[in-house]
Amino acid sequence: MVLPIRPLARSQARCVNVPGVRFAISIPQGVDENGFDPGAFRSHLERAEELGFHSAWTQEQVLGSARTLSPLETLTYAAACTARLRLGCAVFVTPLHNPLHLAKAITSLDQLSGGRVEVGVATGGRGRPFVAFGVDGDRPVARFNEGIALMKACWTEREITFDGHYWKLDGAAMEPKPVQKPHPPIWVGGNHPDGLRRAVRIGDGFIGAGSQTTAAFAEQVQIVRAELVERDRDPSTFAIAKRVYIHVDDDPTRARERIAAALEYQYGRGGLDAVAVAGPPAACIAGLREIADAGAETILLNPLVDDAEQVERFAAEVIPALL
Repeated sequence: MVLPIRPLARSQARCVNVPGVRFAISIPQGVDENGFDPGAFRSHLERAEELGFHSAWTQEQVLGSARTLSPLETLTYAAACTARLRLGCAVFVTPLHNPLHLAKAITSLDQLSGGRVEVGVATGGRGRPFVAFGVDGDRPVARFNEGIALMKACWTEREITFDGHYWKLDGAAMEPKPVQKPHPPIWVGGNHPDGLRRAVRIGDGFIGAGSQTTAAFAEQVQIVRAELVERDRDPSTFAIAKRVYIHVDDDPTRARERIAAALEYQYGRGGLDAVAVAGPPAACIAGLREIADAGAETILLNPLVDDAEQVERFAAEVIPALL
């Protein structure tokens, strides 16, 4: 459900929901040399809630040089800072997790937040350092499929009997159950055609990666929609979203330079600025319109620098112009 917009005391800026499109915002997870700033974190989320954003999302990056907080703990803190925003992670690489621990943690977060959790999942692909997590990476898809099935069982079954290849349970229980029934919405990420079709089979939605171009996302959406038809599934029961790295700056050159540097820091490699939407408001409006036209029903806006300023510019200068 899209949250209502109400007049704001802090400014006249409004986040207007475009017909057919909901806007989400990323949750800042970076920590600088001075450490975590709880005041700035709380202010950012409170402002996003005031502006009417639909949801706020984290990412998962366990290993890497970027100073990034883990998603579940960040979401738990975010739940205490907010009252209405839905809260999600896009995505958990679930083959790297024990599904019992992850199911319990997500259930706890859904209880603590009053039923506001969204769950993004993905296989992670063979390039992940599975051995560093004590996991056999030879069959990540099989581990992924079985892990999701076990998590669903933990969320929905009073007595859990599960006879899998990787995990087995006989008459076990996991309580309490999530607030949301039958379980929190599951968003599946991925880019391989098999993964896109898998999203329709096991998920409630598909979320396109921020590291994918709009053109690639448009192709992915076509595969998802074809699978919905093949399975005779009502498209209204399956959501489509995309993370968008974005930076609004009146100087187009500076905008590109800043987003390129931020993406290189985030991913540990360069050459990713082509996936971002950056530049003056008009350029960002055009970029987001292309993403909506490609099929995104929820657009997750992900600034990588100047989060507080960027949120205000999204609300005042970008989103209203998409009406």
